[in-house]
Amino acid sequence: MRLIVTGKQGQVVSSLLERGPAASVEVIALGRPELDLADAASVRSAIAAAAPDAIVSAAAYTAVDKAESEPDLAFAVNETGAGAVAEAAGALGVPVIHLSTDYVFAGDKADPYVETDPTGPVSVYGASKLAGEKKVAAATDNHAILRTAWVYSPFGANFLKTMLRLGESRDVLRVVADQRGTPTSALDIADAVIAVARRLKADPDPALRGVFHLTGGGEGTWADFADAIFGGLKEKTGREVKVERITTADYPTPARRPANSRLSTKKLQSSYGIVLADWDASTRGVVDRLLAAGPAT
Repeated sequence: MRLIVTGKQGQVVSSLLERGPAASVEVIALGRPELDLADAASVRSAIAAAAPDAIVSAAAYTAVDKAESEPDLAFAVNETGAGAVAEAAGALGVPVIHLSTDYVFAGDKADPYVETDPTGPVSVYGASKLAGEKKVAAATDNHAILRTAWVYSPFGANFLKTMLRLGESRDVLRVVADQRGTPTSALDIADAVIAVARRLKADPDPALRGVFHLTGGGEGTWADFADAIFGGLKEKTGREVKVERITTADYPTPARRPANSRLSTKKLQSSYGIVLADWDASTRGVVDRLLAAGPAT
């Protein structure tokens, strides 16, 4: 199977490039200059030339706080660009898997969100991603929109790598403890995306199309996540870093974050039989890998 993924340096892109060969999947990453999400013509031509069996729409504007002052750019990439990728998939008659986010919700629900819950983003980033979902759905019926959350990996910039880097020189770190969600490994996401792509390519069942939630198992706060990271650090190196639990109000940011980012994954399990590992186990695996590779960067 030939899988096209938009973007060249994102966490999911890097994870797909790593996981693809073992799954007998040829993964081709397309990004600028040959594919520019702000240029629909380049999207169509680059994707058509690659002749994919399925397309993963992973490239996105993800600077959550910066998006508050750059809404036009955020929407150009996350809405217009996502729509162009889906239109290209529709024109070729191949499925598109579009990655979205927990930020499409307001975060004020008491329980984990299900796919049919009303959306209500509280940030420009969340609004732009929700607009992208709508563009994808309108462009082609042959789509699976996968909402995920709190993504980390051995690649790029993310919370886990930041904690390890700061933990090299600080003994205490202040981390928000009143936002709940599920840290999700991009490596686990990549495995799930490959499985979804195979099913979409082979099975026309409408139940396999639509919106699904894809996160690791379990839940926790950002402070819990940090505790797990530093637990792995202590086990491997003996270094101890303490986490001081603070509130969102103690750490103001330009963009509001959902207090509840928990997503129910029951629909994905029912439709695809996909269940990701618990977040703490996957976290430990990435921590061990990064520590074995050397100092955090």
